[in-house]
Amino acid sequence: MKPIIQSFLKGLAILLPIIVTVFLVQWLLVTIEDWLSPIWKALLGETYYFPGLAFISFVVLAVVIGFSTRWRFMNWLWQLPGVMMNKLPLLRSLYGTVNDVFEMMSGKDFADESVVLVTLPNSDIRLIGIITKKSGDNGDRLSKMLGADQVAVFLPMSYNVGGYMIMVPKDCVQSIDMKPADALQMTISAGLGKNRDHNVDP
Repeated sequence: MKPIIQSFLKGLAILLPIIVTVFLVQWLLVTIEDWLSPIWKALLGETYYFPGLAFISFVVLAVVIGFSTRWRFMNWLWQLPGVMMNKLPLLRSLYGTVNDVFEMMSGKDFADESVVLVTLPNSDIRLIGIITKKSGDNGDRLSKMLGADQVAVFLPMSYNVGGYMIMVPKDCVQSIDMKPADALQMTISAGLGKNRDHNVDP
């Protein structure tokens, strides 16, 4: 009986990540299709519309928008909806949080040495963190709160979408060669994921 249970658990460990990933991709495709297909059906009619056209148009639209941000006016134009949401009391917190998470995952505005090991004072315990702010930025509220020898570090939590923001002396952090997205993935999975070292030849 025990070998059967062990085999079952190993099978689940293989199948569940695949099922969840496929489900999320399917949800994304269906959502985009539901949003954009009525527009294409209205423009082309039922005869010329084919499944998948909505998703293809979404990808093309994303590429065009991304390319157009090279021009200052177009970049300002695409940023305008976000600026307006940041001024609305009910949407400001939600939009700001989602936007910050996506920027963190993409590594936007992070320096090359933003991923660090944080050594807790009077302890040998070290935590993986991401430097999110340094002192000296006059236009930032958090930066003004930091001392000249301090940095703000985000400490993500394992198996949870959350973490802690701490302010520590610079001598408590040690830079490591890792991208912010890789650091988040490693920490959220508690180090159990297959995080390969890209600098090591297979």
